[in-house]
Amino acid sequence: MTYKVPFIDPRRNYQMIKSEIDAAYFEVMTKGDLIMRGQLLNFEANLANFVGTKYAVGVNSGYDALHLSLICAGLKPGDEVIVPAHTFVASASAIVNAGGVPVLVDVGPDFNIDITKIEAAITNKTRAIMPVHLNGLMADMPKIMEIAEKYNLFVVEDACQSLGGSIDGKRAGSIGITGCWSFYPFKILGGYGDGGAITTNNEKIATLASRLRYNGEDRETGIYHGHGYTCLLDNLQAAFLDVKLRHLPSWIERRRAIADKYHKGLSDVGDLMLPICPDNRVFHIYQNYVIRTKQRDELFNYLKDNGVECLIHWRTPYYRYQALNLKDTGFPETEAISQESISLPLNVEIYDDEVDYVISVIRKFFSA
Repeated sequence: MTYKVPFIDPRRNYQMIKSEIDAAYFEVMTKGDLIMRGQLLNFEANLANFVGTKYAVGVNSGYDALHLSLICAGLKPGDEVIVPAHTFVASASAIVNAGGVPVLVDVGPDFNIDITKIEAAITNKTRAIMPVHLNGLMADMPKIMEIAEKYNLFVVEDACQSLGGSIDGKRAGSIGITGCWSFYPFKILGGYGDGGAITTNNEKIATLASRLRYNGEDRETGIYHGHGYTCLLDNLQAAFLDVKLRHLPSWIERRRAIADKYHKGLSDVGDLMLPICPDNRVFHIYQNYVIRTKQRDELFNYLKDNGVECLIHWRTPYYRYQALNLKDTGFPETEAISQESISLPLNVEIYDDEVDYVISVIRKFFSA
């Protein structure tokens, strides 16, 4: 189906920065810089500077960033890690594949982990907390770090949806022992394929992650320091991401302007719940603009029939899948979100009249 308003439009985005992307491609290909060359090192340095950490380590995906972070931070078999019930399954899978046990906690109306429920989930086996900064809005990291310090836990930030977001002036991915990033094409900083990174201020973790991503080898000395993985961010993707990173501040402002347009156009419509931004301590970058309504499925189909491409993230909460063997202790907010939420088109390549059209279709649905 061809949509009047696609959820994202990679072709249009490419045209916006075509000359820079093409130049990056030809530089890499002309030099033959394919694996772990200057473009990757430059991107890592620029990403660390943007996030506000000393180090960044490029890896193959957001999942790899989470998985390596847990291993590098010292997670042991059987250790418990607190993680939100409402997130992409990779958050929990990384814990399981690192030898840990995910302990799920419900989220609040802002879609982030409910900080009032964390302490009740802590046991003598708990080793870490993995908050997920969902949709571009950071979880309450000051409170989470306070709890972590109280119980001697480490914190790995799943910041895959919040690059550029901040709380109290501190950027996502700079507060926990690591920050984990995804450069999946739909992300605010998306590649032309998959990719990810770890940011950290911990030199030992940065060094170990750099080795583990390349089969345990120190590439400078050729010495193997243990068994590792093959999950290096390739040089070409790093070159493309470095181009896009230069545009990210202005792209974030564009996203916030579109979100404001949605806010104003939909603030008095039906039973819609619009995205929550708790206070001015938090800087929301709107990776996704998620609305909620009791008439979710009807509205979703109406938008589709009228040429608006929307997404429903995680109709079925991941803990419901028996094959994942996760413990469901009851998560009412997650259950409600899974039945009520729709992500509207929000991207830097969308036109204002397209946003107006989305708003008009939604208003027409509720007026009927």
